[in-house]
Amino acid sequence: EVQLVESGGGVVQAGGSLRLSCATSGFNFDDYDIGWFRQAPGKAREGVSSITISDGSTTYADSLQGRFIISADNDKNTVYLQMNDLHAEDAAVYYCAAGPSWSMTSLAVYDGFSWGQGTQVTVSS
Repeated sequence: EVQLVESGGGVVQAGGSLRLSCATSGFNFDDYDIGWFRQAPGKAREGVSSITISDGSTTYADSLQGRFIISADNDKNTVYLQMNDLHAEDAAVYYCAAGPSWSMTSLAVYDGFSWGQGTQVTVSS
């Protein structure tokens, strides 16, 4: 059974940092893309960043302006999202998802991905 479990969300002041974790199990980690997506109240879910585990290539949403870093620990089958200089508009529920290699390079949302339950990120001013 494919499982993805997010953790690391919380409340942070504007300008602060958080690191999200996505622990995965039930599939061959090396054969997948893992992506981070977010959904703010009243808005559509959007892609934030993804990583192709087999070669470590990464994709980021243009709007992030270099503030987030995605990484993977292949020994732990876990993907991280380091979020720096958080802005109010970064507040959302953050979800990680798994899809076949190269399926997330456009950061498009696809219901066919396997999804975690989400973790809330709140940015206070």
